[in-house]
Amino acid sequence: MAVFAAAEAPLRARVVCEAMDAEIAPSNINNVRLKLKRLAGRGILTETEQGLFTLPRP
Repeated sequence: MAVFAAAEAPLRARVVCEAMDAEIAPSNINNVRLKLKRLAGRGILTETEQGLFTLPRP
């Protein structure tokens, strides 16, 4: 969540992987993307466009 708090624009799953120092592999990117979609479904994040995630505005 700190990655999103510091971001000025919506982020893609690959950028989140890089920020977490995870290996940039297709399986890791897909796993992060699925987690981001779950967080968006719960209202913790917002998916502004397909594949772009950000914190919801207050």
